[in-house]
Amino acid sequence: MTIAEDNWMTAITELGCVCCWLQGHPRTPAAVHHILTNGKRTSHLNTIPLCDPGHHQNSRTPEKISRHPNKARFEAAYGTEAYLLEATDQLVEQMKKATA
Repeated sequence: MTIAEDNWMTAITELGCVCCWLQGHPRTPAAVHHILTNGKRTSHLNTIPLCDPGHHQNSRTPEKISRHPNKARFEAAYGTEAYLLEATDQLVEQMKKATA
């Protein structure tokens, strides 16, 4: 793992679940979810934070659609993983500015 990847994964876990954040519930503890390209992980930079259980997997409530195993329903509700990655990047930048 590179320093940039380690820094990114630390930042996104500190940020919390991106879906919860966008729904007005910031800082919900999150796990790192790797976005797959052609069925494979490409980089630790290609990751988003999702709560677990909840938006990542094993949701215990109908208010949270889990990415695993419900990708189509998840993306219909919250946006594509590419959109969530962009939103995560913007939120991480906002957090950096706020603490600078």
